[in-house]
Amino acid sequence: MRTGFGIDFHQLVTGRDFWLGGVHIPYHKGALGHSDADVLLHAICDALLGAACLGDIGLHFPDTSPAYKNIDSKILLEKCVALIAEKGYKIINIDSSICLEAPKIKPYVPQMQQIIAEACHITTEDVSVKATTTEKMGFVGREEGLVAYATVLIHRLPHLVM
Repeated sequence: MRTGFGIDFHQLVTGRDFWLGGVHIPYHKGALGHSDADVLLHAICDALLGAACLGDIGLHFPDTSPAYKNIDSKILLEKCVALIAEKGYKIINIDSSICLEAPKIKPYVPQMQQIIAEACHITTEDVSVKATTTEKMGFVGREEGLVAYATVLIHRLPHLVM
C-alpha cells in the first residue's frame, strides 16, 4: 500500500467559469489556469501520481502545452488513474479538503463525489470531500484564490505485481 498527498492553488478572477470537483458551480468568479483550473481534481491527480512515484501533474500535463489548454480536468484525472493502473495500482480511498470563503459548496459535494468516484473506478463511499474557510484571513479569506488538498491510499493488485 502507498499513500499520496496533493495540493493545488489557483487565483480567483472574474470572467472564468468556476469548476470544482468536476462540477460547474454558478459564481461570479472562476479559477485562473491553463486548464479548467479545477483545484480539487488537480490535487487528487498530484496525490495519485505521488503515491505511485510518477511525478506530478505538471510533468504529465504541462501548462506550456496547447494540448491541455482549457482541458476538462476530469480527463486529466482519468489519465492519472490510467497511469497508476499501468503500474499495477488501484485506488482504495480519497480524502480531500477545499479551502475557500465562497461559494458554499455543500450542495455540490454529492455530485463531486459521484464524478470523482466514476473517474477513479471506486464508490462514492470511498471519496471524501470537505470544505473549510480561513475565517477571512490570507488570500483565501480575501477571496483572491482557493486551495485544495488531497490524500489517497492505493494498493498494488497482486496479479499485476511487476
